[in-house]
Amino acid sequence: METKLQLAAHSHQPDYSPRQNDVLDSALRLLVDGGEKALTTAGVARAANCSKESLYKWFGDRDGLLSAMIGFQASKVRTFDDDARALTAATLHDHLVVFARDLLEVLSGDVSLALNRLAIGQASREGSKLGMMLQERGRRQIGKRAGALLEAGRKAGLLAFDDRDDAYETLYGLIVSDLHLRMLLGEDSVNMAKDFGRRAERAVSAFLRLYGSEKSSAKP
Repeated sequence: METKLQLAAHSHQPDYSPRQNDVLDSALRLLVDGGEKALTTAGVARAANCSKESLYKWFGDRDGLLSAMIGFQASKVRTFDDDARALTAATLHDHLVVFARDLLEVLSGDVSLALNRLAIGQASREGSKLGMMLQERGRRQIGKRAGALLEAGRKAGLLAFDDRDDAYETLYGLIVSDLHLRMLLGEDSVNMAKDFGRRAERAVSAFLRLYGSEKSSAKP
């Protein structure tokens, strides 16, 4: 059953104005529809109906724009914002499931797949920064926020682990496994998405069996 927990969908979104967010949306769609060659400042300015001067003022050069696009995507994965004392076994479970579903939905989206395929294609190109940006502005930022949720769970006595990063890597692996690789290689992400709810529940249940304390063993 889908969780009814209410989380702020954009609680970690970079501090951009609605107009800047619209520009990032246009840039992401341009990348998906036209590939790397379409992602020029002139092309983004035309698609977003803004000036190149505004683009440079808001995001800097093309690398700055790509970095902002990646951060904008990563912000769509929701995590926990409340005080650790508010966590219960049930709410920890629900927050983890929300995180897992958001992560799967973002990774399976056209934008994420386009960015990752572009980074893979540039991996052997000297001076290419996209792969590093995806790590720094994407996965590591998501991991930092998810790690804060795990730390809150530990402080609330619901989780037990020695190394937060190791615990997060386990959670990430349980959620994603080889799914992202299969989608990057062309497997149908639409059909996969039908199972995201069950996949998220299974991953969270497995994670809690590994790291949950006795206090968290009550059924959500």
